[in-house]
Amino acid sequence: MTWGGGAPGLRWAGGRVSSLAYGQPIAFRAVDGRRCPGARGNPCPLAATVPARSTGGLCAECARLDRLRSVAADTVADDPRPYRVYLAWFGPGMTKVGITAEARGDARLLEQGAVTFGWLGRGPLMACRRTEEVLRHALKVPDRIPYARKRGVRHDLPPAAERAGQVEELYGHVVALPRWAETLEPAALEIRDHAEAFRLDGLPAPSGTVTELVEGGVVAGRLLAAAGPDLHLLDSAGRCLVLDTRLLRGWGLASADPEAPVSVPVAENRAEPPDQAELF
Repeated sequence: MTWGGGAPGLRWAGGRVSSLAYGQPIAFRAVDGRRCPGARGNPCPLAATVPARSTGGLCAECARLDRLRSVAADTVADDPRPYRVYLAWFGPGMTKVGITAEARGDARLLEQGAVTFGWLGRGPLMACRRTEEVLRHALKVPDRIPYARKRGVRHDLPPAAERAGQVEELYGHVVALPRWAETLEPAALEIRDHAEAFRLDGLPAPSGTVTELVEGGVVAGRLLAAAGPDLHLLDSAGRCLVLDTRLLRGWGLASADPEAPVSVPVAENRAEPPDQAELF
């Protein structure tokens, strides 16, 4: 999954991108087994088999190579490019702090599925990393939120003003911290929202989530929404299914009938049982 110009697309081996449009049918069969595609431009020398449920999509050796120089894995300290620190909101009670290269704009926020966000400041990589650590410890703001939690609330988000208010409130706590921006150039708060880019308005509650692809298994449906690595599809049975596109990495994909039933494993989403106290 890739985001370019605020729109989703699928990136193939070799770099070609297939743009995705909301409302379009998406249908494919998984073929040829799942093989490690390699890392950092280097093909996997073993074409190793990758577990079907792995969202990393790499064998152990290529995963280590991929993380050798990774900002996300904190294995880079000498990158001279300017970076930005951000606050990202994914749902009620789900706000995180993170950093991204300034040249990437909001691409990192789209890739993570951030519904609402605001910049905190800019500076060298290690200055941004320091600020990220300060907020994690002083305000208990996490730097990671599981995708399962994010996708579970997208269909029932509060209004945009309320989302913005929660980011603004956290921003106020941040700037009230003494010496939080010693090595950073602070940014005035400007709230941005991705709900329209993700097409979340009117999104139905997910009926289930694809857990893995299988040889010959079909995924088919109409694209309702996309956020981060996830596609929300309406299948021929009227179900809203979530497909984490990280599960596609390493598979061959062949075309399929858009009206075909989904024939890959799907975990059903079950409603939370009611609070017993509310029954009386």
